[in-house]
This record gives sequence, C-alpha cells and structure tokens, in this order.
Amino acid sequence: MLDQTTTAFVFPGQGSQFVGMGKALYAQYRVARQTFDEADGLLGFDLARLCFEGPQEALNDTANTQPALYVAGIAALRVLYETALGESFSPAYVAGHSLGELTALTAAGAMSFSDGLRLVRRRGELMRDADQHSPGGMVALLGLSIEQVEAICAQARGEAQGELVVANDNCPGQVVIAGSEAALEAAMRRASEAGARRVVRLPVSIAAHSPLMARAAEEFRTALEATPFYPPRIPVIGNTQATPLTTVEAIRHELSNQLTARVRWTESVQAMVAAGVRTFIELGSQDVLKGLIRRIARDVTVQVVDSPDGIEALSSAAPS
Repeated sequence: MLDQTTTAFVFPGQGSQFVGMGKALYAQYRVARQTFDEADGLLGFDLARLCFEGPQEALNDTANTQPALYVAGIAALRVLYETALGESFSPAYVAGHSLGELTALTAAGAMSFSDGLRLVRRRGELMRDADQHSPGGMVALLGLSIEQVEAICAQARGEAQGELVVANDNCPGQVVIAGSEAALEAAMRRASEAGARRVVRLPVSIAAHSPLMARAAEEFRTALEATPFYPPRIPVIGNTQATPLTTVEAIRHELSNQLTARVRWTESVQAMVAAGVRTFIELGSQDVLKGLIRRIARDVTVQVVDSPDGIEALSSAAPS
C-alpha cells in the first residue's frame, strides 16, 4: 500500500516524447480528455492530435515537445488522483527532470495549469531559437564518473577555447555535456580515450543547461516575472541545487537559472531517498526516469503512470 510520507511524484523532460503519448489515457478517462482539450484551446492548435498522431518530426520540435510533455504529465496526474489515489493523497516530494520541473511545480500548486502551459510553450520557443544566436550541441557520455567528465570538459575547453559544461548528471555512469561544436569534438575524442563505454551525439542543435543558453534565459526571465507563482503545497526538489523550493522567490530564481545550469538529477534523487522516499511514481510519458532512478537507488520502487495499465497497477496499492 502506498504511503504518502514515503512517496515522490517525478516528471520527465525532453527525450521521453513519442507519437501516441497520452492517447490511451485520453481514450479512457474523461479528466485526461478535458486536460488535452483545455491545452488545445489555450495554445490555439491541436496539441492532442500532434501527441497522438505525430508526425514525429513536429513533435520533436522543442517548442512542441515541452508543452506535450507538460500536458501529458498533468493529464496522468489528474487521472491518478481521480481514479486511484483520491484528492487527499499528498506525496512527500515532487520533482522533474529539466522541463519536468515545471510540471512538478504545477503538481505542487505553485502555478496554475494554464499559466504553466504558457510558460512551458515560451520556454520551448526560446530554446528552439537559441541555436540561431548560440549554436551548439549535446553529447551523452556513458561509463565515466562525473569527476572524469568534469575533467574532460575542462581539458576540452582549454583545447578548443569554447564553452563546455556538464549539462545533466542523470545517474552514475550517464552524464550529458553541452557546449560549442569545437569543444564538443575535443571532449568526444578525450572521452573515448578515457574509456567511455559509449559516446552518443544527441539529435539537438542547442546546448541546453549551458552558458550558451544565456540569451534565452534572459528573455525567459521576462516570462517568469509575468507568471503568477504561489508557495508550493508539496516540497519541490529543484534541479540546480537538489534542495527543496519552498518560496515564490526560490522558484523564480531556480527557473531563471535552470536553462544555463546543470540538472543535478542524481543528487535530487539521492536527496529524496535520504529524506525517506521509498516509492517513486513517474507520470507522463514512458519510463526514462525509472531507469535513471533504479541506477541511483537500487532499493527503491519505481512505478510508471502513462497508460491505463499504470493506473490499474497503482489502484491496488492505493491507500484505503
């Protein structure tokens, strides 16, 4: 049986999207249909059809991917509350990976669904357009420690005279770096020489969570100032410090820095586990976070809610 004092809700970021996301929940649950329909009206285009039918290329456009993941996460959350857990269930923590942090903030009551959707759409547009001003890229390095990757970044920056940083500390042995093309090329070569199990160039033309996003981050601050926020009802573990965001000021500071700062996902999960979390529920689209969490904390339970099957699995564990 789920214990709300030892449960955390987590929400995925980019890379979890797929054509068909949310479709089964939409077909079976009224509240999921209402959520997607509300989003379509707010955005002024058929996001639901894009999620359910594609094409994949359009869904992968960052300006579409981010609202798609946000809406899928909130739809899954609303279905979960209405069918399995009940409105009184309050997890000990919520957290989200990169874009998923905004979904988590909405889940915690720190902003409304509609305000969050507008903010997410703007975030996606600014990140999509960032490559026009500060082109770069991202590379996943598998099989190296965070310390090894940090050293490689320092060496590559010096060699190429370009920006390069750790963008995502996803889990032990999986680190994503972001920066300029020349620095990335140098880092990829050095990572292979250092014994990386895999060096994978990600299919993006931006250097998210790096100094190359500074212009987008500055424009995003304007959107943040125009967005109403509220103190969260549930502690939200922030990406950049892996500590709880408890005030409106902390939330705005976190989100304004997040585009240029490291996603500390390993530390975020470790912080929740240290605080007593034993069950993680991943809401929205696929099970990317499940794999990362199981590598960070092998003795926890992770359940995925992105389909009716996930809802049914949790119904039997819901508190009576």
